[in-house]
Amino acid sequence: MLERDVLRQVKDYLRIKGWRVYRLQQSMGSHKGMSDLIAIKQGRVAFVEVKGTNGKLSHYQEIFRRDLVEERVPYWLISDIDQLINILQY
Repeated sequence: MLERDVLRQVKDYLRIKGWRVYRLQQSMGSHKGMSDLIAIKQGRVAFVEVKGTNGKLSHYQEIFRRDLVEERVPYWLISDIDQLINILQY
């Protein structure tokens, strides 16, 4: 599945589940490796990186992920909607 299709599914599903979803675009001046989305619900914040079936994190994305995990900030790497469904069950 293409990344853009997974991204659309993820955004739609999060919104259905009551999350506010913000798309982050990589541009000049952006933090390198920033996730694709930030999702917020009832004081919870999660950074969401979406990859297609064969996608992998870049060097800067790995660093961003590591930094968030070290700070115990939720970081979800999603390549299909079932992964997100499983995460939200807990």
